[in-house]
Amino acid sequence: MNSTNYWLMKSEPEVYSITDLQHQRETIWDCVRNYQARNFLLQMQLGDLAFFYHSNTSSPGIVGLMRIVETGITNPTQFEPMSKDYDPKSSPESPRWQTVGVEFLETFSNSILLSILKEKFSSDELLFVRPGNRLSVMPVSSAVAKKILPISFVTS
Repeated sequence: MNSTNYWLMKSEPEVYSITDLQHQRETIWDCVRNYQARNFLLQMQLGDLAFFYHSNTSSPGIVGLMRIVETGITNPTQFEPMSKDYDPKSSPESPRWQTVGVEFLETFSNSILLSILKEKFSSDELLFVRPGNRLSVMPVSSAVAKKILPISFVTS
């Protein structure tokens, strides 16, 4: 049996928030237009868990948890000329952008702020605390994930 992998997936709350996912229950994780982030999406497996991170806000941090429920999805926004994510170099015969389906699991009782994550983890342990790292999808080691989860239940 495969072990669970962990990921961090960022979204600006004004664009798509954990509350949006909670209401929809499931969605595809579209709008990724970075090849390294896309490659991480391609590595995801059914049942993997992902931390939902609110970025570009006054209090950036991990706000909840979701599960990967579908893999190998051709991202439809790349073919929509009116979409900001349209890619004229991509075609249905040779798509450039793949994604995954995610389902809502929980909203954390306490957000795990970026400042707390930087305090508790080095950039070697947790890639996204590294200055200048702007990837919207990143792996999180199992050891670090198991340390992150209990933090969400600690009152500040």
